Amino acid sequence: MGIAASPLLNPTADTSQGVSRKLTAEALSRRARQRRQIQGMIGVSYVVDAAILLVYAHAGTTSTAIGPAFAVCGLISITGYILLSESRFTERFKDHYLVVPQSIISMIIMLVFAYVAPEVGVMFLCTLFVVFAFSSLRSTPWQTTVVWTTMALGLAGLFLLTDRPISLPHETYLERFATMTVFILTIGRCMFIGIFSSAMRESLYKSGLALKEANKRIEELAELDDLTGSFNRRCIMRFLDDEIERAHRANTPCSVSLIDLDWFKRINDTYGHPTGDEVLRTFAITVFANIRGVDRFGRYGGEEFLLLLPDTPHDVAVRLLNRLRAIIAELDWSAFSPGMQVTMSAGIVTLKAGETADALLARADGALYKAKAEGRNRIVSA
Repeated sequence: MGIAASPLLNPTADTSQGVSRKLTAEALSRRARQRRQIQGMIGVSYVVDAAILLVYAHAGTTSTAIGPAFAVCGLISITGYILLSESRFTERFKDHYLVVPQSIISMIIMLVFAYVAPEVGVMFLCTLFVVFAFSSLRSTPWQTTVVWTTMALGLAGLFLLTDRPISLPHETYLERFATMTVFILTIGRCMFIGIFSSAMRESLYKSGLALKEANKRIEELAELDDLTGSFNRRCIMRFLDDEIERAHRANTPCSVSLIDLDWFKRINDTYGHPTGDEVLRTFAITVFANIRGVDRFGRYGGEEFLLLLPDTPHDVAVRLLNRLRAIIAELDWSAFSPGMQVTMSAGIVTLKAGETADALLARADGALYKAKAEGRNRIVSA
């Protein structure tokens, strides 16, 4: 049916500018293979329509030369496009499927044959309709406008500038059979357009979901510390600013703790950095398992971590940190290396009215320094 498969000529709209995008040999080969498949479908359509024309010819409706001539014209256009495709000439264009040129060539073929053989013109007009429907399915607005304008001018010339009697053959049984087949194939091809459009929407919907999931994952990775899985410094500081603003606005308590693993440099020096990394990961996992869902835990730097406790009064925060300290100290760290022990020190503070993040962290850091100075493995509040 001429270029009935032309919407497939642009199944993956290429947004690159001309040939500026570098494509791998595999990508070029895949695109060429897709173009060959499309042209094969178009070729089959021409042959099927030529067979229907032969049925009309057998019924005495039209000349026996019309069917073969129609097939030859269609196959010549296909051959020309395949030659351009195989030479990669089409890769020079943004639309490497050449939707507009192929659609216009197909429309010209249909209009010329409708003029030459008006006694079976209904078949060419039905095909013309399908050509436009397919070509507009994946065309850009500009491409659709060009194709529609070409079709409108062609039809105006055929109906207004000529007196050719475009016929719908139905006098004999064979003519009625052939005309029925034309309509059945036209309706079938239109249904294929709907199926293809639905599949395309479904594919775009799934691609959109996958893209959202990928973007979400990228955002998560951008917010997380690679080693421990806790929030990185940039992210935990953003959470801190947001929570301070919320606490001031709602007049709710907010406690913050700076946590440091005791003598961590000795662990790295004695047991090696890989073991030190495992200690950090185990520590982070343990903290995550023992805090609330609303709490925020992030790596502040090195072996220092920041724990943000929204809506938490000071006494509750102190109890929570002491519980964490005891859990860390009681873990069986000897699984990493015999005799290993790991403890933590923490400074904990509660937000004051009008206090900034810098002032809050400075107080927490002072409390942490005091915990270290007093012998480590302890919680000090400011």
